[in-house]
Formats: sequence, C-alpha cells, structure tokens
Amino acid sequence: MTRWLVVALGVVLVLIGAVWTLQGANLLGGSFMTGSRTWLVIGLVAVVVGVTLLLRTLRPRSGRR
Repeated sequence: MTRWLVVALGVVLVLIGAVWTLQGANLLGGSFMTGSRTWLVIGLVAVVVGVTLLLRTLRPRSGRR
C-alpha cells in the first residue's frame, strides 16, 4: 500500500473508533451502539490500531537515504 493510503486508513480508524468508543461509553447517543460494552471495546481496538498505523507510517525512517 502506498504511504498516503495507510495514513488515511489510520485517520479513519481513529475517528470511527472514537465515535464507537463514545457511543459504547454512553457519552454519545443516537444509535443501537449507545451504552453497549461491545462497541466500547471495538472502538478502543480501532483507535489503537489506527494510532499504531499512523505512528509506524509517519515515524522518520533512520538508516535510509
């Protein structure tokens, strides 16, 4: 995958994961996910995966020129 595609995927995962986390924690209402512990966990996993993708992709590469 090209670098910009991985960055875009990471950003999307962080944003969607944040919404799912807030809905699962009953802080953001309006859907069937509100107050569901399952969506809280799924959201947290999505945020962690998204942040990991961003950090690995945007980290300066040492040793390469």
